[in-house]
Amino acid sequence: MKLSTHVLDTALGRPAAGLRIVLTRLSDGVVIADVLTNQDGRVDQPLLVADAAQPGPYEIVFHVGDYFRRTGAATSEPPFLDQVPVRFGAAENAHYHIPLLVSPYAYSTYRGS
Repeated sequence: MKLSTHVLDTALGRPAAGLRIVLTRLSDGVVIADVLTNQDGRVDQPLLVADAAQPGPYEIVFHVGDYFRRTGAATSEPPFLDQVPVRFGAAENAHYHIPLLVSPYAYSTYRGS
């Protein structure tokens, strides 16, 4: 099992560099990854690899409020979107790719390839 992600800032039309992402295994509360996106809006290493992978529920939290504050985006205080949690189930030994398309007031995600 492998998990990767990337984040696109749809308001600016570019990758979201320096955005914090935290991955937690919900069955036991273990934080598996706490990373920042690179200049391409991606993480340098997979968030989850076979050694730490177990079937079950996970949560990936994208810290978009901090990212938009740092980039100077026009947002309210507190921001409309601060943290975007995505809860998903990993039921099979497969590659999971969870991208995030985000602006200060909307987001979209899906299981990519």
